[in-house]
Amino acid sequence: MPDRKLVPDIVKEQAVLTMPERASVRSAADIMTKRNVGAVLIAERERLRGIFTERDMVKRVVAVGLDPLTTRLVDVMTPNPLTLPPDATAIQALKLMQSRNIRHLPLVADDVIVGIVSIRDLFDVVTSNLENLVAKYENIMFGIGRSR
Repeated sequence: MPDRKLVPDIVKEQAVLTMPERASVRSAADIMTKRNVGAVLIAERERLRGIFTERDMVKRVVAVGLDPLTTRLVDVMTPNPLTLPPDATAIQALKLMQSRNIRHLPLVADDVIVGIVSIRDLFDVVTSNLENLVAKYENIMFGIGRSR
């Protein structure tokens, strides 16, 4: 896993969900629900301006009693979020996410949005790698698959 690049090893053929700053929280919630994602990137002409996550919705909208129909994303998004280049490794993404307590990282190259990686994406990679390691060591230890 340490040498697996975010693009193309983990993020493949992704249709990045972006919305304009003026969009409402309600419209973001609707599309996030339909796409089953936990974050939307706020962009203007493919340039990242911010990120709006489920956590932002809870802390910055619901918990303070704002109206999702009239509240604009620009007012509750995380502006200028941390990003990684698409050639960053999975382990770099995991370390950054852990140190900053975040669950989504936009991938940006030359100021253009390339994709987004989530902790769920990285968990899938870690799980797959662990399963492969266990199978490998079971084979070594118990001779599974060897002829007797």
